[in-house]
Amino acid sequence: MSKTLAIYLMAGAETPALAEAAVAGGADIIEVGFPFSDPLADGPVIRAAAEKALAAGMRTAACLECVAATRALVGDTPLIPMTYASLLEAYGWARFETDARAAGATSFIIADTAAGSRPELRRVQLVAPTSTDARIALAASETDGWLYLVTLTGTTGARTELSDALAGLAARTRALTDVPLYAGFGISTPEQARAAADLTDGIVVGSRAVQVAEDGPAALRSYVASLRAALDA
Repeated sequence: MSKTLAIYLMAGAETPALAEAAVAGGADIIEVGFPFSDPLADGPVIRAAAEKALAAGMRTAACLECVAATRALVGDTPLIPMTYASLLEAYGWARFETDARAAGATSFIIADTAAGSRPELRRVQLVAPTSTDARIALAASETDGWLYLVTLTGTTGARTELSDALAGLAARTRALTDVPLYAGFGISTPEQARAAADLTDGIVVGSRAVQVAEDGPAALRSYVASLRAALDA
């Protein structure tokens, strides 16, 4: 069974073309990050990308326009805004869901909103090595399609080795739910992608994809293709 490859990109003027290139390289899902001034889990690469996006005027309405422009280029590829609770508080939760779906969003990730809160917005839930079995079970019961396994405690960012915590988290979660499990945080190389996919149903790559995207669509397509090849090997 083919492993799922999700690629995270920060919202911006270049994002639609980058997303199109990522899909051409073999990405199955595109996550579009909405920049936030105080992101809890974001490491230096995504934090810098967020600051750049905010400086360019990427507020929630502009990010939704970016989602719509991306949808026009990526066909029926799942497209998932990744955002934060305070942005939705300001915009309006129900209004955000309506406008995001109209723009082409297929689901949502709210990075700082745990399972059990805001259940009216069905979304992809995140679980971490620190999550209890009860918390994992709750997240699995509420998640939209798949569970995002955060492979480590701390912030996002490319790392030299895959987190040792992933195997245990994947095994615990597998014992509690049948939903697909995709691992993210700290996955940057084809070797890490393969190792993470051996434990899960797919992977999410963020920081390294954002770095490579700075070199343009062709570079991103090539990088994503290297991940795809590793997953399919």
